[in-house]
Amino acid sequence: MVGDISDELRARREGENGHRSMPHTADTRLQAWGTTREQCLAEAVRAMVEAFADVSEAHPATMERVRLAPGDDADLLVALLEEVVYRLEVAGRIPVDVEAEPTYDGGLAVRLSLADLADVTVIGAAPKGVSWQELHIGPDAYGWSCTVIVDV
Repeated sequence: MVGDISDELRARREGENGHRSMPHTADTRLQAWGTTREQCLAEAVRAMVEAFADVSEAHPATMERVRLAPGDDADLLVALLEEVVYRLEVAGRIPVDVEAEPTYDGGLAVRLSLADLADVTVIGAAPKGVSWQELHIGPDAYGWSCTVIVDV
């Protein structure tokens, strides 16, 4: 995670992927960036997780593959984050690592390494959903970036 906007700009100029979260009224605003769309999407997952849990010492208990149907970039971002919320609410599992790759048809193939929520330190309110308000994802001068508000 990057500390301030000048750190983010330096990191992006050097081709680094990253993310940050900021409080937003009763929600959390996530920003993520990457050299590719897929790296940006993976960083958005990391940002959402780190906004409410410390997974630095957690080890994955299982790995799940998710295939997201083709859609525009905003649809893929929301669908991916909703997959994380679903696993958290239904199975009590949280990603400690994520990898995303494009599929031949414009979809997304994602690998989630999951730990049990009981094995991580919860530091904030868990996400409940993803808002379409103020959502942005797209290419920019340094690769890709996205902004999304997560309901907590």
